[in-house]
Amino acid sequence: MSDQKLGFWLGMIAVTSFGLTLPVTQVALPYFDALFIGFGRAWLAGLVALVLLIVTRSPLPNASQFKQLIVVTLGVVLGFPVLSAIAMQTVPSAHGGVVLGILPLATACVATLITNERPSPWFWIISVIGALVVVAYSLGGSSCIANRECSASEGLSISWGDILLFFAVITAAFGYAVGAVTAKTMPGWRVICWSLVIALPITTIVSLPLRPNDLSAISVSGWSAFIYLSLVSQLLAFFIWYKGLALGGIARVSQTQLFQPIVTLIAAALLAKEHVDSNTLLFAATVISIVWLARKARISEKPTVTKIN
Repeated sequence: MSDQKLGFWLGMIAVTSFGLTLPVTQVALPYFDALFIGFGRAWLAGLVALVLLIVTRSPLPNASQFKQLIVVTLGVVLGFPVLSAIAMQTVPSAHGGVVLGILPLATACVATLITNERPSPWFWIISVIGALVVVAYSLGGSSCIANRECSASEGLSISWGDILLFFAVITAAFGYAVGAVTAKTMPGWRVICWSLVIALPITTIVSLPLRPNDLSAISVSGWSAFIYLSLVSQLLAFFIWYKGLALGGIARVSQTQLFQPIVTLIAAALLAKEHVDSNTLLFAATVISIVWLARKARISEKPTVTKIN
């Protein structure tokens, strides 16, 4: 198997792992406090990451890398996990999957701010349309978490969960984009490991007081969900993702993110027992199409290159 094909399939595995995050969070919520899920998963992953860095005798990041790692920490270690976990208390994971479907586009937008890439005007037009589609979906309602139904027929209002998801998209976009830049100067797996270790003091202080009092009351499914979020979504999936990008190329492998909303919708129905209506499927397909068009526009535009004599 060629490096490009292997990179593509590693990307698919990573995206599948990321796509399961919201439905698995719904499974964990009856047993754990939302803040504990957000901070606790990063705490457990951080302990494992610390051991890996010590065993492999990884060098400390330099000053420039450390600044970038702070952004990654705030984005994908603290920001996104905490905001999305709290949001899952008020909106179904299928709904969240549609809103987060715009994340690849948001990441691309952030990347243009921190790199020399200059997307075409068509890319920006599509980006605005994509944002408006997600806002329209959120305005249609879909916060009936009590009966696990994802429907957009409950009036024009943006729920608190939607607002949290929007901020989760922003924080994750910055974390992904800056992480990709940092991965050019150190192995990708070290990027997420160092970010988790940097967050350890915070995740320890916050998560330990919020831990469940009666651990025996937590079911196997509850523990399985929490362990998955900690070791797969927060750690191993990033290992696989960065490796896939290195082997297959960023442009090619990043296309696999188009499948993440599909994975989330399927998992929402199977794991979280949510009803996913036709309106949600329609908006999901629309978001995927918009992200695909934006990807094509962005890839076709060559970045500006400055020659240094």
